[in-house]
Amino acid sequence: MTSPLLVAELSGNHNGKLDRALALVDSAATAGAHAIKIQTYTADTLTIDADLPAFRVKSDHGLWGDRHLHDLYEEAHTPWNWHAPIFERARERGLIPFSTPFDPTSIEFLEGLNVQLYKTASAEIVDLPLIREIGRTGKPLIVSTGIATLSEIEDALNAAREGGATDITLLVATAAYPASPQEARLGNLEVLRSAFGLPVGLSDHTLGIGTALTAVALGASVIEKHFTLNRADGGVDAAFSAEPEEFRQLAQAVPDVVAAANSGVRFGPTPGEDAVLRLRRSLYVVEDVKRGDTVTTHNVRSIRPAGGLPADAISLVVGRTFTSNAVRGTPLTWEII
Repeated sequence: MTSPLLVAELSGNHNGKLDRALALVDSAATAGAHAIKIQTYTADTLTIDADLPAFRVKSDHGLWGDRHLHDLYEEAHTPWNWHAPIFERARERGLIPFSTPFDPTSIEFLEGLNVQLYKTASAEIVDLPLIREIGRTGKPLIVSTGIATLSEIEDALNAAREGGATDITLLVATAAYPASPQEARLGNLEVLRSAFGLPVGLSDHTLGIGTALTAVALGASVIEKHFTLNRADGGVDAAFSAEPEEFRQLAQAVPDVVAAANSGVRFGPTPGEDAVLRLRRSLYVVEDVKRGDTVTTHNVRSIRPAGGLPADAISLVVGRTFTSNAVRGTPLTWEII
């Protein structure tokens, strides 16, 4: 198990300002991200401007209830002329910039920016022509599987491979914003890994870092979290996005989690346990005794540290006779009784 790729998803957290988008890149780099992801669409490539019930978010949705889809996507989209400066800033900061395309024109556009890899969103897993088109680029592909059945995931993988994709990672995801840890379904990591023989990871929409770190311990090779400068600034994704300090804590904790997960199976003392090993209880003389004195439970006890006979030997030594003088604190050995 190696350290996972940590992806900061900017999504709509630029709040309509390029300067903020670039500040997000800088902040993510400082916080320890390895990659920056954006989304490449316009409101018109993702939906149509139709004021019908099907084109509105359900009214009981916690964040976007009753929002008109076209208006929501118009607010959240990243203008295409921002992509180049965002990618440039990311590369300057040592980050891998990539995106989620939502139609063939966005794939063509991203290819012109020399994008290194692609990701598909959970809702697009059923758009098999789009997935085939991404596969034709030959670039690594990360596939979010939120709301998908196993058969739908298999269909998407077949489509990607038909297009030519060979490097595919599957992300466990819960398409709820925010998602609760109880909805994380991290057991799916092992199911997907076993079923498809592919690397797996997590697209995390929970608050905090606990779910992400648990996924790391379970072998996630990618962790993606939405990222914002400050949730109080608002924005379409702010409520379920990590702030810089949270992301920094995640990045800082990952190496320890990976090390612990790789620590394997071992019984008996490790080198680091030597100090405690020396403190194991054993039988000691606890009162000054003279040659000829009888061993009793008053002058011999099981105490820390090690060095004397095992504690369970007390029944064998009580009633025997000391063969030499011994001062308090002498380990009890067969040589002195």
